[in-house]
Amino acid sequence: MKKLLIFILSILFVVSAFSFKAIMVTDTGGLGDKSFNDGTWAGVKRAAAELGIDAQVIQSYEQADYVSNLTKAAQEIQKEPDGGIVYAVGFMMTDALFEVAQQFPDVYFAGIDIAPSSDNVPPNVICFLFKEQESAFLVGYIAAATTRANKVGFIGGIPIPPVERFRYGFETGVKVFNDLHGTNIQIIKGYTNQFSDPKKGKDLALSQFAEGVDIIFHASGACGNGVIEAAKEKMVSLVGKDDLKSILEYAFEKGGYFAMGVDVDQDYMAPGVVLASAMKGVDTASYLGVKWAYEGNWTPGIHKLGLAENGVRMSPMKYTKGLVENRTLAELAYLVTLIKKGILTVPETEEALKSFRTPNIVFPF
Repeated sequence: MKKLLIFILSILFVVSAFSFKAIMVTDTGGLGDKSFNDGTWAGVKRAAAELGIDAQVIQSYEQADYVSNLTKAAQEIQKEPDGGIVYAVGFMMTDALFEVAQQFPDVYFAGIDIAPSSDNVPPNVICFLFKEQESAFLVGYIAAATTRANKVGFIGGIPIPPVERFRYGFETGVKVFNDLHGTNIQIIKGYTNQFSDPKKGKDLALSQFAEGVDIIFHASGACGNGVIEAAKEKMVSLVGKDDLKSILEYAFEKGGYFAMGVDVDQDYMAPGVVLASAMKGVDTASYLGVKWAYEGNWTPGIHKLGLAENGVRMSPMKYTKGLVENRTLAELAYLVTLIKKGILTVPETEEALKSFRTPNIVFPF
């Protein structure tokens, strides 16, 4: 009898543990993009493992899937005794999220890179936005300090606000380096106009390399996988080998071709060739959203994360830090303190970028 009671209690515990569910609806880039969707899913999975709840993914193959997929997710959540949370990933899902969220007021919704057209956010919705321009500033400064061609590239996906904020920050980082060091690093820009085709990213990257660029920062989702592939092919063709030691030795002496990653730490995708990555805490945001919903610590509205909030950062440059001068790294660390203090404000709009002027900065070393 005692064993039966223990067995019944254990079954009830398992059922209770999985009575709250987190469902992520991807954008068209989908899982496997090694970027935005993968990063968000990593945070959802971390929260699910920590809390002992179920987590699922619904893949969107085209924009027409957004409303139906979010609706399907919300209906699944309604079946759970303790409810759950639906994640909408990406700016392109904005209209769909708010349309569906209003139809399911008893379901929690969270949007990554999503904000309403007004300040009126429904009480069941949290929106996470990021100061992408601040992390992009860091890689822009590194690119300007490292280029030997005096020409760097930017490749965006669709020019939506988060992508453009990456561009504004990258351009500002290059400009600040130019102003502080008297250089004239130029930027070539291009867009794939989608996020899911690595071949388009690779073709555009090869075109920019042919124009004399030696470092390309991408903010283009899975298209960026092609950008990284192009940089690796160009570098290996110079070096004649594809091992890290040979690449770094060549790069230290003669430079070469590099890519810069986005959203998550993409340095591992081509060690020695991905110079650095402009990271945004999509994993942190997705983790927090699930945790807050599960624990009942729900504060609806817009949550904006930047350097001061540890919501964006640059990768630690595990493979390539030795290619950057120590003084450059020290300068960058000092500039980060200025950004956090509000002394250096990285533009987040086109208008602010055009009117930006580098403040009077004197490094204390």
